[in-house]
Amino acid sequence: MPRPIWSGVVSFGMVAIPVKLFSATTSNDVSFNQLHKDCNSRVKYQKWCPVHEKEVSGDEIVKGYEYAKGRYVILDDEDFEKLPVASKHTINIERFVELKEIDPVYFDKSYFLEPDDAGIKPYTLFMKALEEKNMVGIGEIALRQREHLCALRPVNGVLILETLFYAEEVKVDISKELPDVKLSEQEMTMANTLVDMLKGEFKPEEFQDDYRTVMMSMIEAKMQGQEVVEAVAAPTETKVIDLMEALKQSVEAARKAG
Repeated sequence: MPRPIWSGVVSFGMVAIPVKLFSATTSNDVSFNQLHKDCNSRVKYQKWCPVHEKEVSGDEIVKGYEYAKGRYVILDDEDFEKLPVASKHTINIERFVELKEIDPVYFDKSYFLEPDDAGIKPYTLFMKALEEKNMVGIGEIALRQREHLCALRPVNGVLILETLFYAEEVKVDISKELPDVKLSEQEMTMANTLVDMLKGEFKPEEFQDDYRTVMMSMIEAKMQGQEVVEAVAAPTETKVIDLMEALKQSVEAARKAG
């Protein structure tokens, strides 16, 4: 079991649930090292002090906030620990809302919460209440030296914590009205037909990372000294299309695929 990212308490009303927080996702990105082109040696990055003209180790580095050009306020670990922020150790549930009220643009990263032995019963009670009311709990949590808005929701016996962006962090205006464009009844009928034909359940296991698969195949081919064959890409040029004709072709393609 990995080490928890955060330990504390979920609090709603007078009920306190001791929990530990773990990351719920991982990235499968293909990672590359940067090499010197002339000799293929791995490039090293040094933490360099230009005043003393030397590399500095981690225990010689402190955190500084630049409040004016070249002027800093220095903060150490004790300063961060002394911050008077309740969410460092407590997720206080301030509101219950329906999940559909939260636009997906606000979702940031997923974690899951596991209860300590003493918290199993209130943890279960909290999850059952959320399930029966079809609600999620909204609170705040301090992670990695910043506070996050968060939503707690039950998923098949696990309490998932989603960190959320604050309103000022979302750059798109999701309250904008649709542009006033004239659409014919026939165009809307065809578009709705296409949506109905492609409608189905979301099953994430049916999708795969094709980019990663092809990339790893290319890497394997290069390791074996084989020629890498370039795939034929779809045309990318921008051209004016007949919307109705494109809808008809899309419906026909969906019908054949179905």
